[in-house]
Amino acid sequence: MFLTFGTDLAGIDAPASDFGFLLHKNPARPQAIEVTGGSAHVFYPEATNQRCTAAVLLEIDPIALVRSGRGKAAEGFTLGQYVNDRPYAASSLLAVAIGKLFRTAMNGRCDARPELAARPIPLDVHVPALPCSGGAELAERLFGPLGWTVDARPVRLDPEIPAWGSSRYVDLRLRGVLRLADALNHLYVMLPVLDDAKHYWVGSDEVDKLVRAGEGWLGAHPEKDLISHRYLAHRRYLADSALERLAEADGVELVEEASDEGSVSLAVERRTAVAGVLRELGARRIADLGCGEGALVGELLKDPMIGELIATDVSARALTAAERRLHYNDLPDRQRERLRFLQSSVTYADQRLAGLDAVVLMEVIEHVDPPRLPALAHSVFHTAHPGAVIVTTPQQRIQHPLPRPPSRPLPPPRPPLRVDPRGVPNLGYRCRGRARLHRGVPSSRPRRPGRRLTDSARPLPPA
Repeated sequence: MFLTFGTDLAGIDAPASDFGFLLHKNPARPQAIEVTGGSAHVFYPEATNQRCTAAVLLEIDPIALVRSGRGKAAEGFTLGQYVNDRPYAASSLLAVAIGKLFRTAMNGRCDARPELAARPIPLDVHVPALPCSGGAELAERLFGPLGWTVDARPVRLDPEIPAWGSSRYVDLRLRGVLRLADALNHLYVMLPVLDDAKHYWVGSDEVDKLVRAGEGWLGAHPEKDLISHRYLAHRRYLADSALERLAEADGVELVEEASDEGSVSLAVERRTAVAGVLRELGARRIADLGCGEGALVGELLKDPMIGELIATDVSARALTAAERRLHYNDLPDRQRERLRFLQSSVTYADQRLAGLDAVVLMEVIEHVDPPRLPALAHSVFHTAHPGAVIVTTPQQRIQHPLPRPPSRPLPPPRPPLRVDPRGVPNLGYRCRGRARLHRGVPSSRPRRPGRRLTDSARPLPPA
């Protein structure tokens, strides 16, 4: 498979051959790296003061790809894992090669020409054989809003037999004036999206890749839902996580399915409610137990009155994701001093959490096995012994806002999972003098009948 980038640096006081500095690849020396199932090569068909073109050639061995565990047989065709278009058509394999070859360029770094890396330059990109599940019109919808002029021409199945029509491949040419880093990230995301058939397993680490490559542009793209779902192999829970993180990175709240008046997600409403309760309590030293990827921590960091914020989780991977999501290493010194990440389980005593003003267990208790709840109560109320404990649990049934046909009555409610705070004092543990508070988190969003939502935030009371 083959792809070219070209520029003449028109209107810029620099020779076109400086393009090699931006790509971190010497035009005088072809380079190659090993990738899964083959090798990727970079060379320059032309490199003059007037024009410079870099080419990426990816050679894939279908047998090696299958042996690596990355090839998949087409349904109903056992030999499909060996006989397919992977060696010839641009796909997720080419996107992976771009990420490895031009990682520094994708980050916008160029110590030799920093001013050139930071400014838009004229670019043209050519992908001769691109699988496009959706046709040329989809390529226009995806690349057009990003500032590209798109020329996507369907490739005929056989030029000698026009009656056979067009194949699912397009000959794609893109022209535009963009930063090189942006152009590379666009291709890194869009190639597997257009192909809609990733060659490897898609997990939560792919969300990190999408958020990193899509920062600054994907959150505002009109087709962001389609892009995220295809990039993440139509795994909805991963796509929803990516969209929420992109929205937070861009400083906006993620709006889910809109009602007539528009609404924000229940997750946002829940975090806002918890933050409001903490402000009412006047808590200055707070711990978020079971912080996950740090959504609530990010909300609480906005409050300058909070002097110490501790984020804990039993999963080291979740803590790493939270640090990355919050850009912990890029925070000002004052912000980093306020925030600590600790690996800790809610069912084990941890003296590092002792004496805080408040601890939060948001969507945590329902994941603890009932026999372990006394251990949780001991670690929170006896060892940590905070001034207040705020818990959110799924307990209110929200009815469907639209009328239902008489022939389809709403099913009877089932008892929801509930942890009654009144049972906690019976275990012999007390908070330090806080009064009971119970409230619902209002939500105007339409809900499916029978769906139970986490919609209460309350500090647990003293005995």
